[in-house]
Amino acid sequence: MDYTEQLLIICPLIFISGFIDSIAGGGGLISLPAYNVAGLPPHFALGTNKFSSCIGTFFSTMRFIRNKSYDLTSAIPSILFAFIGSAIGSKIAVCLDAGILRYILIAGIPVIAVIVFKKKNFSNIASKNFSKARIITLSSLIGFVIGGYDGFFGPGTGTFLILAYTSVLGLDLLTSMGNAKLVNLTSNLASLIVFLAEGKVLFVVGIPAALCAIAGHYIGSGLAIKNGQKIVRPMLLVVLMLLLTKLAYDLSF
Repeated sequence: MDYTEQLLIICPLIFISGFIDSIAGGGGLISLPAYNVAGLPPHFALGTNKFSSCIGTFFSTMRFIRNKSYDLTSAIPSILFAFIGSAIGSKIAVCLDAGILRYILIAGIPVIAVIVFKKKNFSNIASKNFSKARIITLSSLIGFVIGGYDGFFGPGTGTFLILAYTSVLGLDLLTSMGNAKLVNLTSNLASLIVFLAEGKVLFVVGIPAALCAIAGHYIGSGLAIKNGQKIVRPMLLVVLMLLLTKLAYDLSF
């Protein structure tokens, strides 16, 4: 496959991935397969995907920050404990079969999808009634658990962060999305540094893809900020269904 054909496959899919990821997380379910289909070797696919993803995520994160859609009291503990959880999850992944987790997720995702579908208001709990100590404790737990999932398995991490912030902490939807972006951006940057150090980023493909990711993230985050639940709830369901499809596909081989 020549360079032009690779870009014709990668660029539209990276735009779609960035658009979805900026709204509901889960963009990697589209972006990583795009690099694989275009014929990039596995490690270069992972590294180049991290490169374009990080740059796109940076732009959507900045939009949420400018809109003041974030909460540092909960985001900072989540970031710190996500690193710890991710490191532990990565260690466990070396020893255990990820197939076990796939079966658990296949059973659990339809339940989560039904809850999202029925839930008209994503912030039934008033976070202002939580003490600062409780917010920090719950945020640390969210970061540790979902960070562990990210290190062990990964797909849909941003989606699960959004759902956790709304359901556990009772943050409003846009604040939850901004927090999820901050956590994801930080962990992705750490991963990207490793791939850059190993020379596993193919810039000739990654730079055009990053431009498409920026466009997708910028448009998607703008729509999310403007329309809120009207666009986020359907997109969360789309991501959950994509994740369920991927898990079922992986188990069939």
